[in-house]
Amino acid sequence: MSARATFRTKLASLVLPPGIDASVKPLLVGRALRGLCDGYVAVLLPAYLLGLGFGQFSVGLISSVTLIGSALGTILVGLVGSRFSQRRLLMLAAVLMAATGLGFAVLTSLWPLLIVAFVGTLNPSSGDVSVFLPLEQARLADAATPEARTALFARYSLVGAFSAAIGALAAALPAWISAHADVSFLAAMRWMFVIYALTGIALWALYTRLPKPHPQSTAPTTPLGPSRHIVIRLAMLFSIDAFAGGLVVNALLSLWLMQRFGMSPGAAGQFFFWAGLLTTASQLAAVPLARKIGLLNTMVFTHIPSSAFLIAAAFAPSLALTLLLLLARSALSQMDVPTRTAFVMAVVTPAERTAAASLTAVPRSLAAAVSPVLAGGLMAMGWIGAPPLACGVLKIGYDLAILTAFRRIKPLN
Repeated sequence: MSARATFRTKLASLVLPPGIDASVKPLLVGRALRGLCDGYVAVLLPAYLLGLGFGQFSVGLISSVTLIGSALGTILVGLVGSRFSQRRLLMLAAVLMAATGLGFAVLTSLWPLLIVAFVGTLNPSSGDVSVFLPLEQARLADAATPEARTALFARYSLVGAFSAAIGALAAALPAWISAHADVSFLAAMRWMFVIYALTGIALWALYTRLPKPHPQSTAPTTPLGPSRHIVIRLAMLFSIDAFAGGLVVNALLSLWLMQRFGMSPGAAGQFFFWAGLLTTASQLAAVPLARKIGLLNTMVFTHIPSSAFLIAAAFAPSLALTLLLLLARSALSQMDVPTRTAFVMAVVTPAERTAAASLTAVPRSLAAAVSPVLAGGLMAMGWIGAPPLACGVLKIGYDLAILTAFRRIKPLN
């Protein structure tokens, strides 16, 4: 084999290791495109809503309604996922994304925006909470061998984290456009939602390239069978983690930094870029660490220190120290994402994966939907440090609980 062929083989193994079907490439590209949009939307959303004349409570309310809609959409996916092809449902979700961007670009009143937030795909958080998630997770799990599954989910999470970091930098574009063109800052932000809509159209075209399912080779799916009790226990614990995370979703963390230290959207975007790069690096580190200490231990023993950093940030007296602590948190806080997904897929049977992905995501979304409006209310009342403090304490409690409940559970596949 020539040196060039050897290099190409090694490069291909880095992108898709052995044991992973090449049909997952459109899903990884799609995750990157969605991550770019999620990155700048989470930073710009509070500034955009404040520019439309809404207050802190309304920012939290729209974030909550968005997450509630995502949860109900995920429930629907869990109910109908076995009746329709994942390819068709992904294409439908892409159309919904295009409509969401268009709605936020043209509407200016609270109630219409709440409706679009409820039925749409907007993501105010640092992770993926949309209806895309359970569909893509189930398809990814089917496309990898058990040995390669964690590596594939790590790459999936890595792509999302890195693209979201790049997208966060794009939050500075409206200010640059406003300064160099005869366009108001609010109008420039509105165009970012138009780009969000165009990305939805691009995703639809991308998902048309996914292979169509072959009826004779499609494994039967079941809502939940032998793994029901495990999934229910996981879902209950995940909801605690999600409720805590909803207190500091990126949109609210951006608002917190703007209100407490007077950061501009552009400066906040630069912070989320570097935080996203650290998150990306942690996704890579999660794979070898999980091989050495196990999926569950990786989830817990990287999560607890990250929560401690968040608690410290709530009391930090200066912007520099606060950002340093938040960056330290970012280097650890998302290492549980690929390992958590791989753990769920490993403790259920293959026929239950779509339902398990959906039904563990639903309580997360519902729980996370309650907390942003609570956090917005606390900040509006002047208790600006309460959300990150409560988030850190609750997450540590979740970590200890899941370690106690599942330390003896062995993967099935």
